[in-house]
Amino acid sequence: MDIQNIESQLAELKSQVDSLRQDVAEDKVTIAVFSGELDKLMSAFTIAIGAVAMGMEVVMYFTFWAIPLLRSQKKVTADKERIEKILGANLPRGAGDVKLSEMNPGGIDTSELKLLMEKKNILSLEQMLSMAAEMGVRIYVSDKSTELLGFRREEFIDYPGLEYAGVATFLHEAQSSRVQLFI
Repeated sequence: MDIQNIESQLAELKSQVDSLRQDVAEDKVTIAVFSGELDKLMSAFTIAIGAVAMGMEVVMYFTFWAIPLLRSQKKVTADKERIEKILGANLPRGAGDVKLSEMNPGGIDTSELKLLMEKKNILSLEQMLSMAAEMGVRIYVSDKSTELLGFRREEFIDYPGLEYAGVATFLHEAQSSRVQLFI
């Protein structure tokens, strides 16, 4: 084998290694948050906060029934169609309005679970949301779901870096993540 052939093979190997490096998943967790139920939202935030504490980057993508969690109690817009008004009136407005799922053993309701959480020093959903913001959890809101449900951007909470994005952004984030979850 001549030197030129070896150099050519070495260049090819280097190119292949560089390509593999680009395909390696990042130390990142991407969570598609679909459910708007208290227990499921708490699970999503518990995982997100835990992952950040372990040094991982976290991206949460809120879609459909999870979006009302991010609505502000104080920010209301009047310029809506009839169906949008009905959805807005019947869906939770912020973390304080989120209800427990149907998986409520013995008929435990949302207020009872919240009292138990407080008694056991477990963070509330509001506290988890605040902690996620402080820890740098990035949140994307599905722009199409937001539009479909009739929410306006000015109705959402003030969350650092909150962005509106489509499914392509979520898939791009998920593709480069070591862990992808759907809750």
